[in-house]
Amino acid sequence: MPKIELTTIAGINHGNSYITFPVDIGNIEPLWFEANLTPNFYIRKSKNSRLMGVLTSQIIIRMYQERSFPVRTPSYMPQITVYYLLSSKTKVNSLSLFGKLAHHSNGQQGNFYMEDGSINHKTGNFSTNYYELGFIKTNYNTRYNAAQFFGTTVEIHPPNLTIEELDGFYSLYRWNTIFSIFRLPENNNHNNKNANVSLKGQTTWMFGKLNNWDNFSLNRLNLKLTFFYHPKFLEDIGLFIQIYHGMDYYNIYFSHQINVLHFGIMTEKLRF
Repeated sequence: MPKIELTTIAGINHGNSYITFPVDIGNIEPLWFEANLTPNFYIRKSKNSRLMGVLTSQIIIRMYQERSFPVRTPSYMPQITVYYLLSSKTKVNSLSLFGKLAHHSNGQQGNFYMEDGSINHKTGNFSTNYYELGFIKTNYNTRYNAAQFFGTTVEIHPPNLTIEELDGFYSLYRWNTIFSIFRLPENNNHNNKNANVSLKGQTTWMFGKLNNWDNFSLNRLNLKLTFFYHPKFLEDIGLFIQIYHGMDYYNIYFSHQINVLHFGIMTEKLRF
């Protein structure tokens, strides 16, 4: 049976760094790549600590298939998260609580709207701050030799910490869920192994006043499903396929509803 440490739980919750190939399928603008950089810095007293802090300097960038290959308005998403291991019946079955403070902006100072009333995607200011509270449950499935993770969180963007132009168009109250399963190698007797394959599903339901949508409109639902395969000849990276449906997560581009299929390479430094 593998041992799942608090750093592993945090790594799964924060996600992996990745870069996509220029072969996206869907209604997203043509890209040479999208890259997500998610370095985590762990703060803890010892390896066995039940309390741990994580500093994350996440950045998402897109290079567009246009003249001069522009990288427009990256998403800057610094975060500080605190995890507490509430209970641990075995090395793998546990319940953890966490709280997060985060910022999301695009580094621009221009007017949010163009003169014609449309959103200024190139230089318009986008900024919000939020906190997130939730828990993560872990367990081990002996039948399939797989580590499983389920988490649910409440995400709140205080209106006084979010630019006023987002009011009514960007959800300030969200309910997030995540489910991940990692298929482990059969010969994992000595632990410290990569998962052969993994599947991660994420959903977000957006509450509050939003684009005059009905309270139960399916437009309020964001869905993401990621399949990852780790070839034996690679150590810390692998191949992934990702399906995303919902509001664009790239800062001021949130007004776009996208359906996209990504292909690319992803880091995978989790060990079980």
